Amino acid sequence: MTVKALGLLSILALTTAACASTGGQNSYRQDMDKLEQDCASRGGILQPTGAQTGRPETEYVCRIFNPTRIDRN
Repeated sequence: MTVKALGLLSILALTTAACASTGGQNSYRQDMDKLEQDCASRGGILQPTGAQTGRPETEYVCRIFNPTRIDRN
Protein backbone atom coordinates (compact mmCIF):
# COMPACT_ATOMS: atom_id res chain seq x y z
CA MET A 1 0.00 0.00 0.00
CA THR A 2 1.15 3.45 -0.72
CA VAL A 3 1.41 6.24 1.81
CA LYS A 4 -1.46 8.02 0.07
CA ALA A 5 -3.74 4.97 0.41
CA LEU A 6 -2.86 4.57 4.11
CA GLY A 7 -3.63 8.23 4.72
CA LEU A 8 -6.98 7.88 2.98
CA LEU A 9 -7.84 4.81 5.09
CA SER A 10 -6.91 6.69 8.26
CA ILE A 11 -9.18 9.59 7.37
CA LEU A 12 -12.02 7.19 6.60
CA ALA A 13 -11.56 5.40 9.94
CA LEU A 14 -11.57 8.68 11.88
CA THR A 15 -14.67 9.91 10.08
CA THR A 16 -16.50 6.66 10.80
CA ALA A 17 -15.53 6.82 14.48
CA ALA A 18 -16.78 10.40 14.74
CA CYS A 19 -20.14 9.48 13.24
CA ALA A 20 -20.53 6.51 15.58
CA SER A 21 -19.88 8.61 18.68
CA THR A 22 -22.47 11.20 17.64
CA GLY A 23 -25.17 8.51 17.59
CA GLY A 24 -24.43 7.73 21.23
CA GLN A 25 -25.04 11.34 22.25
CA ASN A 26 -28.41 11.35 20.50
CA SER A 27 -29.38 8.10 22.21
CA TYR A 28 -28.37 9.49 25.62
CA ARG A 29 -30.42 12.64 25.01
CA GLN A 30 -33.44 10.59 23.95
CA ASP A 31 -33.16 8.39 27.05
CA MET A 32 -32.76 11.48 29.22
CA ASP A 33 -35.82 13.15 27.67
CA LYS A 34 -37.92 10.03 28.30
CA LEU A 35 -36.68 9.80 31.88
CA GLU A 36 -37.53 13.48 32.49
CA GLN A 37 -41.03 13.04 31.05
CA ASP A 38 -41.70 9.91 33.11
CA CYS A 39 -40.50 11.59 36.27
CA ALA A 40 -42.47 14.80 35.65
CA SER A 41 -45.64 12.79 34.98
CA ARG A 42 -45.29 11.37 38.51
CA GLY A 43 -44.82 14.84 40.02
CA GLY A 44 -41.07 14.64 40.49
CA ILE A 45 -37.80 16.14 39.31
CA LEU A 46 -34.58 14.42 38.36
CA GLN A 47 -31.61 14.67 40.67
CA PRO A 48 -28.09 13.43 39.90
CA THR A 49 -26.80 10.39 41.79
CA GLY A 50 -23.16 11.26 41.26
CA ALA A 51 -22.57 8.17 39.12
CA GLN A 52 -21.11 8.53 35.64
CA THR A 53 -22.17 5.48 33.68
CA GLY A 54 -23.34 6.88 30.35
CA ARG A 55 -26.89 5.75 31.17
CA PRO A 56 -29.34 8.39 32.43
CA GLU A 57 -31.39 5.84 34.38
CA THR A 58 -28.41 5.15 36.66
CA GLU A 59 -27.10 8.72 36.76
CA TYR A 60 -30.38 10.29 37.93
CA VAL A 61 -33.16 9.49 40.37
CA CYS A 62 -36.69 10.82 40.30
CA ARG A 63 -37.44 12.71 43.49
CA ILE A 64 -41.17 12.93 44.05
CA PHE A 65 -42.26 15.77 46.30
CA ASN A 66 -45.99 15.13 46.75
CA PRO A 67 -46.59 11.40 46.56
CA THR A 68 -50.17 10.30 46.11
CA ARG A 69 -51.76 7.26 47.59
CA ILE A 70 -51.68 4.22 45.37
CA ASP A 71 -55.13 2.69 44.99
CA ARG A 72 -54.84 -1.11 44.98
CA ASN A 73 -58.32 -2.22 43.93
